[in-house]
Amino acid sequence: QVQLVESGGGLVQAGGSLRLSCAATGRTFSSRTMGWFRQAPGKEREFVAGISGSGERTFYADSVKGRFTISRDNRKNTVYLQMNSLEPEDTAVYYCAAAVGTTWGRTRYDYSYWAQGTQVTVSS
Repeated sequence: QVQLVESGGGLVQAGGSLRLSCAATGRTFSSRTMGWFRQAPGKEREFVAGISGSGERTFYADSVKGRFTISRDNRKNTVYLQMNSLEPEDTAVYYCAAAVGTTWGRTRYDYSYWAQGTQVTVSS
């Protein structure tokens, strides 16, 4: 069983930056692909970024490529999402997710464990 706890959301002006953190319990963290998703009001939950267990491979949605960076520290059982050049369209609840093992999936069904979500609001 994996528990995920997020932190770091908030309100920021367009063009600004935020960093989200997600701390995981359990001893198998380094063997799991981790992902970030987001869900805006009235919209489906969408994939944002993913990172392999070792951290060597990352993958992104086209809408955030070049602006967001996913990283992880396996010594701290923590994954991060650095968000730069934020736009009002990035406003959403952001969710950290953990896969059972390795996945390159970009759907919510590829991930089994979810954090509670943290609100990110970007004002224009």
